[in-house]
Amino acid sequence: MATASPKKPKVVPASKQGKKPVAPFLGRRGLKMLFGGPSFFGNLATTVLIFLLLMSAYSLVESLSKPSTDVPLSVVAADVAAGKIREITVNGDSLDLIYTDETTKTSRKDPSAGLPETLATYGVTPAELAKVSITIQGQSGFQFWFLMLAPVLIPILFIAFLFWFLSRQVKGAGMQAFSFGQSKARITDPADSAQRVTFADVAGAREAKEELLEIVDFLKNPKKFLDIGARIPKGIILMGAPGTGKTLLARAVAGEAGVPFFSISGSEFVEMFVGVGASRVRDLFQVAKKAAPSIIFVDEIDAVGRVRGAGMGGGNDEREQTLNQILVEMDGFEPNEKVVVMAATNRPDVLDPALLRPGRFDRRVTIDLPDRRDREEILKVHARKKPLGPDVALAVIAERTPGFSGAELYSLMNEAAILAARENRTEVTQYDLIRSIEKVMLGPERKSHLLTKKEKELTSYHEAGHALVSSVLPNADPVHKISIISRGRAAGYTLKLPFEDRKMQSRKQFLDDIAATLGGYVAEEMLFDDVTTGPSNDLMVITALARDMVVRYGMSEKLGPIAFGERQLGNEPYSEHVAMQIDAEVARIIDEAKMRAKKVISEHRKVLDAIAKELIEKETIERDEFEKILIANGITPKKREEEGITIAPIVPGIVA
Repeated sequence: MATASPKKPKVVPASKQGKKPVAPFLGRRGLKMLFGGPSFFGNLATTVLIFLLLMSAYSLVESLSKPSTDVPLSVVAADVAAGKIREITVNGDSLDLIYTDETTKTSRKDPSAGLPETLATYGVTPAELAKVSITIQGQSGFQFWFLMLAPVLIPILFIAFLFWFLSRQVKGAGMQAFSFGQSKARITDPADSAQRVTFADVAGAREAKEELLEIVDFLKNPKKFLDIGARIPKGIILMGAPGTGKTLLARAVAGEAGVPFFSISGSEFVEMFVGVGASRVRDLFQVAKKAAPSIIFVDEIDAVGRVRGAGMGGGNDEREQTLNQILVEMDGFEPNEKVVVMAATNRPDVLDPALLRPGRFDRRVTIDLPDRRDREEILKVHARKKPLGPDVALAVIAERTPGFSGAELYSLMNEAAILAARENRTEVTQYDLIRSIEKVMLGPERKSHLLTKKEKELTSYHEAGHALVSSVLPNADPVHKISIISRGRAAGYTLKLPFEDRKMQSRKQFLDDIAATLGGYVAEEMLFDDVTTGPSNDLMVITALARDMVVRYGMSEKLGPIAFGERQLGNEPYSEHVAMQIDAEVARIIDEAKMRAKKVISEHRKVLDAIAKELIEKETIERDEFEKILIANGITPKKREEEGITIAPIVPGIVA
């Protein structure tokens, strides 16, 4: 059902509504900004030079445009009397002569007398003149006045252009001070169908859309809420990981309600001059109130909404003044004002408590990463304008992309289309989509990065160690693909996909993941009696994971269920003695995981050799081929417990 679009209000900046514009003190730096430094004088010299060249060209054209008198008037009279001239064209003072032999000449007459009178004074009789065809061409009024005024108007117009050009240089520097206080928000007109976004364009995020439907209903029918005494939330803050669609949802709310959408980034409020951000906030809210019902959207609000008093500068710096003005403006809403403020951030933990209290941003909408069903819906949205081949199964792609955000799924579909176009095909196939998953995750294949025979063997055993330990340990994720083809910064990779979407992870799963990640390091150490720089990324991953188990998750048997927090300069929540105990626990967890990985590789050495040999020959092993190797060596592959269970985040083992 179409809704009538309100007439777009005339936007009048606050700085033009009787408010004093914000103009910083210029001083020496301001004068430099005003005149643009050396470039100002360079532009002035260039302009003067162009002016002189144009004036010279005009004078030359003017001199060339004047017809010269080729024939004296006495000669013209004699030729008319002799019958040599066939036609005379009179154009003001000029005479264009066409002789009987088809030659053309020009002459000039007395402007105060007509042609017959002029020729009669030279003895030409009316009978002789009657033999000549005479045509009179009169100048138009515009041509006459243009020729008369051009020598005066052209220099004046050029001087005006010179002043306009120089004023632009000034405006680009010092004169911008007078527009500092104006809002820089971008306005999306609800009548603009090209930019309009609705909930039909946003897949997934079902709970978030249900929360935001109330806002749409209020903007469409505010009387229903006001009559019963209800007050719609003044502010809604969208929280979620990057790429989950926070900005898209905010635009969809405005599109569904059919109201103007004012969008601005939090960093656009802050300038080097104190008071500018607060002025922009006032201007933005004033314009939005005149356009009500409307939506103000502040993206990355943590740029100005961080906790006050935590940094340098006390309470007088520009960022804190801007935040104070936002708080005051949101408190200043009247109950019947139909302006909704929406904001987005992926760092809600750093926001000031005053910003989140009831009455301001009192409704918080959390947008999670999409699950398997949501991922399939998002892929369908991004596949609307892409010709898909008959073999494309988006459900399979959704299963193989756990942990992907909406932005990453868009990138996946776009990369698949690019791959198809690069190979001169008109349809996107399933193979393109599978390849684009790895490209989005790890980067493009580095085909020029050729491994030596020794490096290829070492990388094969490294990845085989990851895959073998992960397949044997009961709580590790099953392997879906092994490759020794370089991608991004990785010389090889092992994709491990759990069989179900997980919101929580147990201690046993962490321990098995650490052991599986150490499988490559242990394989190198056992088989080559040496270690390389290859496992550097693996070591960083397991060290961070083991420390989180001890410090954040309370999974240490020795230290118990205690969250110790982050230790930073000036903020030390625990003593040096406790820090030593934490380091010892992290080392113990990693050492035990290493011994488990070593035991698995020692007991299944034949399987490790078989996997490595297959990798050296084929470079890439898919899940089906890998499971055949396991079965042939007496290891039962991990299977799903039932059909339809979805797949969760990818945790690749990567050789840096």
